[in-house]
Amino acid sequence: MLRKISRRATRQVPVGKLTIGSEHKVRVQSMTNTDSRDAAATLAQIKRLEEAGCELVRVTIPDVESAANIPVWLRGMDIPFIADIHFDHRMA
Repeated sequence: MLRKISRRATRQVPVGKLTIGSEHKVRVQSMTNTDSRDAAATLAQIKRLEEAGCELVRVTIPDVESAANIPVWLRGMDIPFIADIHFDHRMA
């Protein structure tokens, strides 16, 4: 027997080319597990996630070296990017 799932009302939020919330569909999000100081390995994983249907991707940014790779990833990806900044609030 199937149960009807009801969603509570939320606000719409634009994230890149997507809209999240309200009546919009639930989005597929994932997070990389590569060392984000390795720009090429992280970008390769982002591309695999895109190919698998991921609509948003999070990447851990634990230090300045990782943060320096953000422009490389943004140039090479087609889905919204979320920086998951750790340990140093000043990097936000």
